[in-house]
Amino acid sequence: MGQPQKPIAAEQQILSLGRVLQSLREEDDVDVLIETTISYLKEQFDYRLIWIALYDRLNHILFGKGGITPDHDTSFLRQRVVLSPGDLLEQVVIEQHPLGIADLQTEIRAAEWRKIAEKFHIQGTIILPIRYKDRCLGLLLLGSERWGYLLTGEAKARLMMVLGELGAVLYQNEMHLQQKQTKRTDEPLLELLENLRTLGNLNQRLEAGVQATHKFVSPSRTNVYWFEREGRYFWCRMSNQLVKIDRNSSTQQAAGMTVQELSDFYYALAVNQIVSIGDARSSLKSHFTAKLLERLKVRSLLAAPIIWQKNLLGFLAVESNEPRIWTEADKNFVQGVAGLISLVAPNESMESTIKQIQEDAHLTGQVAQGIYSEHELQETLHSCAKRVLARLAATRFLLLQYDPEQNNYQFIYQSQPHNRRPLTFTLYPLKELDGQLLQRSTQAVEIENLDEDLRFFNWRPPLLESGVRSLLVCKCTHSHIPAAILVITHETHRSWTTLEKELLWAVSQQIGVIVRQWQLHNRTTQQQKSSQAFEQCLRILTQFQNSKIEVEKKHLERTALEQIASILACPLAVLLSWSPGESMAEILPGVIDNSQFGIFSDASIPIQAEALIQWALATESYLTLKVDNLLPETRKWLSVPDKGQILVMALRTNTDYETTGVVLLADYQERRWSETNLSATATLISQLAWWRREKQITRLLESTTEELRQLNWYKHRRLEEIQRITALSLKQIHDLGIPANELAQMRYQLLLRQLDHTATSMSGMLKLEHWQLHMSWETMPIASLLKRSLERIENLLKQQKLWIGVHGLGQPIDEQESPKNSSLARGVPTSSAQSSMAIAGDIVKIELVIHELLVTACNRSSIGGRIDIWCRRLDASKPSDTKHSFTSGGSEHQTSLELSITYNGAIEPQLLTELHDNTPKDVLAPSNLDQPPGLHLLICQNLMQELGGELNFYQLPDNRVVSRLLLPLVGHDS
Repeated sequence: MGQPQKPIAAEQQILSLGRVLQSLREEDDVDVLIETTISYLKEQFDYRLIWIALYDRLNHILFGKGGITPDHDTSFLRQRVVLSPGDLLEQVVIEQHPLGIADLQTEIRAAEWRKIAEKFHIQGTIILPIRYKDRCLGLLLLGSERWGYLLTGEAKARLMMVLGELGAVLYQNEMHLQQKQTKRTDEPLLELLENLRTLGNLNQRLEAGVQATHKFVSPSRTNVYWFEREGRYFWCRMSNQLVKIDRNSSTQQAAGMTVQELSDFYYALAVNQIVSIGDARSSLKSHFTAKLLERLKVRSLLAAPIIWQKNLLGFLAVESNEPRIWTEADKNFVQGVAGLISLVAPNESMESTIKQIQEDAHLTGQVAQGIYSEHELQETLHSCAKRVLARLAATRFLLLQYDPEQNNYQFIYQSQPHNRRPLTFTLYPLKELDGQLLQRSTQAVEIENLDEDLRFFNWRPPLLESGVRSLLVCKCTHSHIPAAILVITHETHRSWTTLEKELLWAVSQQIGVIVRQWQLHNRTTQQQKSSQAFEQCLRILTQFQNSKIEVEKKHLERTALEQIASILACPLAVLLSWSPGESMAEILPGVIDNSQFGIFSDASIPIQAEALIQWALATESYLTLKVDNLLPETRKWLSVPDKGQILVMALRTNTDYETTGVVLLADYQERRWSETNLSATATLISQLAWWRREKQITRLLESTTEELRQLNWYKHRRLEEIQRITALSLKQIHDLGIPANELAQMRYQLLLRQLDHTATSMSGMLKLEHWQLHMSWETMPIASLLKRSLERIENLLKQQKLWIGVHGLGQPIDEQESPKNSSLARGVPTSSAQSSMAIAGDIVKIELVIHELLVTACNRSSIGGRIDIWCRRLDASKPSDTKHSFTSGGSEHQTSLELSITYNGAIEPQLLTELHDNTPKDVLAPSNLDQPPGLHLLICQNLMQELGGELNFYQLPDNRVVSRLLLPLVGHDS
């Protein structure tokens, strides 16, 4: 049997595939490759329509290379097909994947092929990419008369192998062709470099560069455009068509092109970027590309910047009247020629450049010399500004200084032509980005077109309104917020060279040193001003001696307010004054130097209801406010401009002392006062507070002393009269003689002795205690003293129905006795043990103190209540074990008697606090000790300290009130 037919067919297919692959690898001609591929497809695949096209990726076009058709007419198979979005052919080119079509006659995305399919009755169609790696090199279209006709797996594999080999060969041919077509730039550039060495002037060198470029690139024309900084425009300096063009030429080629017209193009050149505009491709934005081509009247452009020391001198341009794709060789050559021109361009002005550098050095030297000279700041800046404006051909020289109080930049010096007015506005502080820009800058910041540039945005409106169109900005100091800034302006759009910017930077740094010296001088002057204000204010405050003259006091307070206001330069200073305990504040005007302010001085301001006063009282130091924060109630008596600022500070001397007023300072605009001035102001206000307190205390003490003198004079004269009448009555009684009745005689003698004793004691008091107390030394048993004290309040006890008990004398009063039928004299024990307990001192004054304490206890006790008197000996060797023991001045270094009076009654906690010895007392604050009964208790407390004893008041946990009295006892050897 013979071999089966199928293996023979498979073997033939493999042999055929091998032959075609071998042919493709050995062939270099593209047309032969296409014909070989078409023949293989016609032989091995049953397709009536075959079409092969190569892809031009730069122009996005398919070029038909042939195929087969049913009628053998292949003319349309060699046509050029422009790919459009959404086309099936473009889809295969972009995605690089095969695409199957069931019926080509119904496919709307292939309009031209749809007509051909209808003509030849083609339905099932496959479109395959011819590719190598990731690059599409062409397409293969296979069409069949059967619907949905697709390749089998084995057929598809053979077809992909053939297309893969074809793609590889086409790619190699394309690379080889590109290498052959690529121009070499090294030889023309070396030849041009040699020519430039032999040429004498810049125009000849520019001409050589233009001719070499035109020869290499072959454009429609080649030009060199030169940049004029003043005016910011380009003019055609050299062309292959018109050689040696003068800038004043009236020809179209020589006409200037402004930077405003070429904006994006100019900024690309300024950063050393080559600009390429070709067929459907551009390195610039699309809308500007069309505008630039229209301006130059070309369709393709290749431009390379000519830059020297970061300064744009011009650009070399090759221009074409037809759409053109610039090769890398073109770009490299043009860029190389532009670089050579930039190297030879400075030679033309070398001498002038050297001379200019010498002048710049002389200028900076003069500015530096001004730092060490004794000339005024204005004189130094005038000379510097004149030279800088002439050197930079600028209009204005502006020196700005930041004012932290006003929070803006102010002109401290400016220079301009005689026909220009000085600028009168202030400039807002810089935005954060602009501040960071200046902080990072190491040379002058250039604004060529202020209309379009958004840097220094805060300053644009006033500068534009003043005619400024371009400027240079330099920081003079390196602080976080540049304290001084130098600005050079011009009235037209222009740019400056790097050398000019470096010169201005050097000048600005030297001016910064001058400004710092001036600031130090001003700071010293301000400190001297503050020192003088201190001295003047203290001198004023020490002048006031006579507290009775209220007019003089207000005058001195007003003068002190003027000195305080002068430190902060405030046009308004007032004092809201009151005395301790008052509820209304009085307005004392100090300074009102501006008509924008108004004070209703006759107004009475409620202290608790006025928010401004309460805010000041709640703040430990000074408080600054905006006028917007003021309440409507405050604006009724205070009128301040809407943009004003207020400082308030309470007249506080100590946290425990009463505040007696609030100082109010105001300015007509918002300011940032320096910490030094604020500290000085706060110190003077504090000094004013202490001075007012001292004068108020002095006034109070003088008034109290005067009242006490009057009272003492009045009582002393009354006592003299009483003593005189008593003595006269006694004399008359003696003159009448002794009654005859024995009982009446005894009573008469008793009363007479009592009157004699009273008159004698009154005479001693009038003689020894006229203007001060006299301390006598007597002894008396404590029992007798208590008996006499109780007898004096017997009527008060009966009225209040009070029960009183004495404890600690050995035998207390019978607690069951009713106050109504008790004998107080009998209630006090009189045993020998108790009678031996005697106190020493001024018995009369001690008795008055005990009497005052008993009267207070009776008045504060409820009706039917109880009063206890506790007596206890305290030995010096045994410390007091009582929980509420108070000692002072060493009163327990001897044997003492502790006498405690307790009762159930009400007493103010504030009174107990004020009677405590360790509690600080504000003399000016309202107190319970200013009037009875607190005043009487304070007098008793102070009197006992002078007598060597002690008197304290406190309240027990069970709410009983205790008056504890320590009295010295008579020793056994006395």
